[in-house]
Amino acid sequence: IAGSTDGIGKAYAEELSKRGVNIILISRNKEKLEAVSRSISETYKVETDFIVADFSKGREPYTAIKAALKDREIGILVNNVGKSYPYPDYFTNVSEDELWDMINVNIASANMMTHIVLPGMVEKKKGAIVNVSSASCCHPIPMLTIYGASKTYLDYFSRALHYEYTSKGIFVQSLTPFVITTKMAACCSAASRRSFFFPSAEEYVSHAISTLGLSTRTTGYWKDAIKFTLCERLPEWIWAWFAMYLCRTIRKEALTRKVE
Repeated sequence: IAGSTDGIGKAYAEELSKRGVNIILISRNKEKLEAVSRSISETYKVETDFIVADFSKGREPYTAIKAALKDREIGILVNNVGKSYPYPDYFTNVSEDELWDMINVNIASANMMTHIVLPGMVEKKKGAIVNVSSASCCHPIPMLTIYGASKTYLDYFSRALHYEYTSKGIFVQSLTPFVITTKMAACCSAASRRSFFFPSAEEYVSHAISTLGLSTRTTGYWKDAIKFTLCERLPEWIWAWFAMYLCRTIRKEALTRKVE
């Protein structure tokens, strides 16, 4: 599980562990990895291991990941690691470092992790890959342009890969959630608190995990499915106008807090 010390990734680790699945956690913070690994092992009585890797470092981490996973039988890969803007902003205000980080973390990581584990799955003629995309693939979201584009890439990548490898026993799922109350949503005060419209990662994953093996493209949760269906039917210009208004509001709120 990539990006496994917080949010959706950690919730997936716990839900899979409840079902008796041994877990390998991948994240950049060794202390958090040790704590989560120990907690899961003690609570659910499964084997856990972890790999320290910073996916923002381009090609650098994958040699160590490949070596650590050599001869390990991987049944399920969850590509959850992701990075968004600190707050919505205009494209030209986003630094080059942030652009590269989003490309490396959101896009390159899923490609490389899949490339590492897929041959073993094909050899065993079974396996599942979950790529955590986003409902932002439904329509463009101005002021979150790179984030939305990277998640749309993941959605396309997942769907095409499923057709490519389904005959070889591999199930690839594109997961397209709406806003979940994780650290990534912290820039929006409304979304940073759990509510009916904004579920916690644990609540979300408890539903999403039941779709694995059944739905190749899903929001993972019936509440999100209703929202996704409604949004798909909106004309793009209406969606984009509302998204632009909302992102400007969130940006203003974030900048105000920054000044204070």
